[in-house]
Amino acid sequence: MRQHGRADEPDKRALRRQLLRVRNGLPEDDIRSSADALAGQALLLPELAAARTVAAYVSVGGEPGTRALLDTLRARGVRVLLPALLPDNDLDWAEYTGPGSLAPVRHDGRMELLEPSGPRLGPDAVASADTVLLPGLAVDEHGMRLGRGGGSYDRVLARLESAGARPALVVLLYDTEVVARVPAEPHDRPVHAVVTPTGVRRFTRP
Repeated sequence: MRQHGRADEPDKRALRRQLLRVRNGLPEDDIRSSADALAGQALLLPELAAARTVAAYVSVGGEPGTRALLDTLRARGVRVLLPALLPDNDLDWAEYTGPGSLAPVRHDGRMELLEPSGPRLGPDAVASADTVLLPGLAVDEHGMRLGRGGGSYDRVLARLESAGARPALVVLLYDTEVVARVPAEPHDRPVHAVVTPTGVRRFTRP
């Protein structure tokens, strides 16, 4: 695999540690209330209102909550795809059919994830999405997103580009995670919008 701009990695690691410390210290009540507010803001997005298929994810730990959003999208008749982590850190996808379709999975001692238990659709299934909801730790004023560093969503974004797919890319964050600058590398791709519990910020869509 090619390596790009590795000089930025120490800056990214330091920023990740800082942001994760804040998330890990959030009270459960704040996480729950933020999840409801986040869903309310996200559901106002035209990109979600018009979407037939949305690729999303199930929040875990201190991540901005997505469960209310997933259930509302499904109730609206939207086809929701959720990821399942593969051994090489790539992502497979399966359809979300309700809370009962989620199963806890632990990968090599990492944090337990909730993954869809239905039939796997293959990594390329994400290309069918009209909107892709991305996890992250921060986004900057140019729409550059900071992920956790595993590279799973870098592969997703590269796969979308290779397929010629152009879904709306939306990252879900807390308000304090919209920052002035995220260290960027040549392979990083900007998102089109960030949703926080208090609003939406859009970036120029290429």
